[in-house]
This record gives sequence, structure tokens and C-alpha cells, in this order.
Amino acid sequence: MNLKISDHISIPDTSIEFYPIRSRGPGGQNVNKVSSGVHIRFDIHASDLSDEIKAKLLSLNDRRITRQGVIVIKAMTFRSAAKNRENGLERLAELIRSAVRPVKRRKPTRPTRASKTRRLDSKNKRGRIKTLRKRIDI
Repeated sequence: MNLKISDHISIPDTSIEFYPIRSRGPGGQNVNKVSSGVHIRFDIHASDLSDEIKAKLLSLNDRRITRQGVIVIKAMTFRSAAKNRENGLERLAELIRSAVRPVKRRKPTRPTRASKTRRLDSKNKRGRIKTLRKRIDI
């Protein structure tokens, strides 16, 4: 089975590693006995993704991406391992989607006349307040 990122991009399950870990938080005795959390590791360099997508992923400033180019996601929100695995895979897919998504170009705009007058009015008001603080000479 493949993890579907978009219509053109999918990742085979063989390139994703799953490690069971003990979850933290509430759950009573279940937390101490069952390894319901999941560590998901995805090696960017060894993946089948295009070089462009790999470069975008590696350039992301995300603490889940190690210096070696491995994405590490800890999923331990739910009490069942299956739900945690599903949640972790969705978070991995969303991280890769964020790298694939094109960056919107900013349209340069100029301030409106009303915003300029509001700014100047507030500056004048501050100035008047400060002049009132001066010492009065009689």
C-alpha cells in the first residue's frame, strides 16, 4: 500500500519505518503495559521522490527533520496503535504536502490615502500628548 501525497506523488510503505514506543499521558495501567505509540521514520535521501521535492523538504526549517535528512514523527495521541499509526502517516503526508505546495508570490501594494492620514493623525495626537507633559513656565 502507498501513502498518497497528491495525484502525482505517492510513497510506498517499504520506505517508511514504524517503531512501537510507549505512549505518555493518561491511560492508567494501559500506558505501562502497551506500546501504543508509534515512531515513524522516513529517509528523504533514500526515497523515490524527485530531486526537486527532496531539496524542498531538506530546506524546510522543521525540527522533525534531522541533519541526516530523516523525518522523525512521534505519534502518541490516541490509545490504540492503529490510530496513532494513521495519525502519524497523515502528519507525514501533510509535511510533504507543505513542501510540494507552491509558494504564493506577494503582490506589492501601496498604503491607501486613508491609512496614511490615520497614521499621521495618530502621530500628531502622540505629539500633542507629549507637549502637554512639558513644564509650564509662568
